[in-house]
Amino acid sequence: MFATLSDRLADTFKNLRGKGRLSEADIDATAREIRIALLEADVALPVVKEFVGAVKERARSEEVSGALNPAQQIIKIVHEELVTILGGETRRLRYAKSGPTVIMLAGLQGAGKTTLAAKLALWLKDQDKTPMLVAADLQRPNAVQQLQVNGERVGVPVFAPEPGNTQGVEHGGDPVAVARASIEEARRKLHDVVIIDTAGRLGVDAELMKQAADIRDAVQPDEVLFVVDAMIGQDAVTTAQAFLDGVGYDGVVLTKLDGDARGGAALSIRSITGKPVMFASSGEKMTDFDLFHPDRMASRILDMGDMLTLIEQAEKAFDSEQSLKAAEKLATKGGFTLEDFLQQMMQIRKLGSMTKIMGMLPGMGQFRDQLENFDEREIDRIQAIIQSMTPAERDNPKIIDGSRRARIAAGSGRQVSDVNQLVDRFFEARKMMESMARGGGVPGMPGMPGMPGLGGGKRAGARQASQAKGKKGKKRVSGNPAKAAQQKAQQKAASADKAANPFGNPDGADVDYEKAAEQLNLPKDFSQFLK
Repeated sequence: MFATLSDRLADTFKNLRGKGRLSEADIDATAREIRIALLEADVALPVVKEFVGAVKERARSEEVSGALNPAQQIIKIVHEELVTILGGETRRLRYAKSGPTVIMLAGLQGAGKTTLAAKLALWLKDQDKTPMLVAADLQRPNAVQQLQVNGERVGVPVFAPEPGNTQGVEHGGDPVAVARASIEEARRKLHDVVIIDTAGRLGVDAELMKQAADIRDAVQPDEVLFVVDAMIGQDAVTTAQAFLDGVGYDGVVLTKLDGDARGGAALSIRSITGKPVMFASSGEKMTDFDLFHPDRMASRILDMGDMLTLIEQAEKAFDSEQSLKAAEKLATKGGFTLEDFLQQMMQIRKLGSMTKIMGMLPGMGQFRDQLENFDEREIDRIQAIIQSMTPAERDNPKIIDGSRRARIAAGSGRQVSDVNQLVDRFFEARKMMESMARGGGVPGMPGMPGMPGLGGGKRAGARQASQAKGKKGKKRVSGNPAKAAQQKAQQKAASADKAANPFGNPDGADVDYEKAAEQLNLPKDFSQFLK
């Protein structure tokens, strides 16, 4: 969503690199480029003016003029100001002290409220809560049925006493009464969170506002969340302000953040309404939903990556016991097999789209085109090839000869060249991982142990040089016992000769210091200082 904005900001900062000092003209040119980038991203004009003004004011201050790297300082300022307009700190849900916590969803029709209700329920379930969904949208066709299907998918019960509008036939029913009855139902069945899905309209109107306000007054929700489609641009801000005036809400939830729109709504809503963005939905899967972290979003926009989110997702998806076993196998030469490799690939797949995972890494914005063209079915092909092997072949890939490769290719529906490529890549990857697991760096790439080609600094370089020197000086011992004994005797005799006199007198005789002093023409009685 923020691809265009990220690219424009990256080009802007590229022009600042290498400058030891920023002139007034440099600051003005940078501010102008940032202003254009934000306006092209559909950010509201008042927000753009406030943002650019804050950046220019800080850019002219001593924190930039006195910095060793002014360009990096400007990037830091832009990052901090982005975090500010996105909301500053992460806003979390407030839970009721007693009784069920009531969360009411409001918004326009088509914003994704019904799907988001199920996503929120699944997220709360993962937080060790026992949520219940309430179908209070009795006007949109099949809204109740959609919520029931989604509730079944995430394993959360749905309270739906009224059928609503089914197949174009309105069965009536009072959404306010449904919402009120849901609180008693939750108490009776010991649910600690109630999520109420309300009706939306295709536009803001008085009837929509009145019904939402009546439900709010009837259930007194702990949190009212306004659900807004992040792809509708400037109109999202207008709608958000209208709902704030008509109904009131505590936080905003952005949906469809994975779309190709310019994303100005996410940057504008917080500043215009003063209400924080609390959650973000970034995909069609029920798991594509999480808390909105302003600092992480700002880092993504500036192509700094989002390692914290990636680590959190990995901790959820990876089996720690299985990963520990794989690490132990890597520590032993040849212990890591194709079966282990396949299990690791399957765990990575649990994280979701490879394109999305790679997009969370710092600096991947420059490879955006390659990431978009990445074929997600590559893991399926690898799985098919490995599962076409026998258990013995997976445990010891070295036995896979030409005829076996032909059989594996036929069984997996791939070419022999694909099997060759996978086996060769596996051996290379295993060699590298085993070396790194033992702290020896990557084979053929000198540098800091475990870090390919990055160099280990002066100390590491000196240590490696001394190790190399030591290895070079050592003579190889013969495998023949007689020759080995002869070499040992020669080394012992040589060391005895060396240790005979520390001053290098080969015959070990005593030195006449007075005679030596006379030959050197030293002052009289100086020989006593030589003894």
